[in-house]
Amino acid sequence: MPGMAGPGGGKDAAARGTTDEAVEVTLTPEAVERARIKTVVVRSGPAMSMVTVPATVTSNAYRDTKVNSLVGGIVRVVSAELGSAVTRGQPLAVIFSAELAEAQMKYLSMQAMLQADHQKLERTEKLVTLGAASRQELEEVAATHTGHETEVSAARQRLLLLGLSPADISRLTDASHVVAEVTVPAPTDGVVIARTVNPGQVVGAAQELFTVTDLSTVWVIGDLYEKDFANVVVGSGAVITIPAAASTVLHGRVAYIDPRVDPATRTAKVRVEVPNRSMELRLGMYVNLAFQTGSGERVTLVPHDAVQSIGDRSVVYVPVEGDDTRFTERPVKLGPVLGDSIEVLTGLQPGERVVTAGSFFLRAEAGRSRSGG
Repeated sequence: MPGMAGPGGGKDAAARGTTDEAVEVTLTPEAVERARIKTVVVRSGPAMSMVTVPATVTSNAYRDTKVNSLVGGIVRVVSAELGSAVTRGQPLAVIFSAELAEAQMKYLSMQAMLQADHQKLERTEKLVTLGAASRQELEEVAATHTGHETEVSAARQRLLLLGLSPADISRLTDASHVVAEVTVPAPTDGVVIARTVNPGQVVGAAQELFTVTDLSTVWVIGDLYEKDFANVVVGSGAVITIPAAASTVLHGRVAYIDPRVDPATRTAKVRVEVPNRSMELRLGMYVNLAFQTGSGERVTLVPHDAVQSIGDRSVVYVPVEGDDTRFTERPVKLGPVLGDSIEVLTGLQPGERVVTAGSFFLRAEAGRSRSGG
């Protein structure tokens, strides 16, 4: 048996074996204590793994609100900057519109005609009572009056559609109250993520001016490979990490998986909804999207520090039963990393003990044995 040097000299440790045989390392009790060797029991656990894909942050499209111009005209003022936070009802822009002024004048004209018809209807009713007018004349005047009532209602509704409030219309009693400017308000609380107008620009009715979105939740969209389709489903939990801020970890859930597969990349889009109350996630940011998956099987697991690499082999060190100073080097075949553990496919069974702290020292001693040191 060739002698091996331990922490305290050549008498502290010994090893035997060849390159093709399992190496056994023997230490003195003092060497075991100085190397601070610790062992743990090999355990079994559920087969879990992480699927990680690159992803991009986008707004929650269901919370994007398009702000359109209700009238055609010229933009006088734009008070909302790109990226600014706005509240519901806050003015975003002011538009000068001849169309709006014309609609108000038409409304006033219709009201005047209706008022004249109403007076004529009252006079005709009195004349019919006195026998100075026929019932047919009354019916004709009443029909005209009803027609003008309908036209006034339609003209009022058009003013509402053009952006005037009921209070604005109530104040519209004569031409001096006609307004030619309409204010475009924010439809909801949020952030302006798109702006397509500037002062002096001519806009048409229904033209999109802004997009306001609620960024308290955002979408993280990644590409899921075909091999992972069975493991990631709607409702699966997801972990989002930001490469530029390694300490930031966010959690969300899968809300949608595209049923279509991209023929070029063989991937499908996966969408995760993520709370973003602190605004760590910015639109367009690149992040990593990870899903924890599991098959339900139980597998053999050992801590990371129990495994040592020798060339292209992986080994662990197992204490000889009944002797705390002897350790056998045992080759193992490894599976995926599962959190703070590694799956062992062959070479160990649950219930056996392996060295964790001190395994690097045992590897060095076994290496010296193989090299004849």
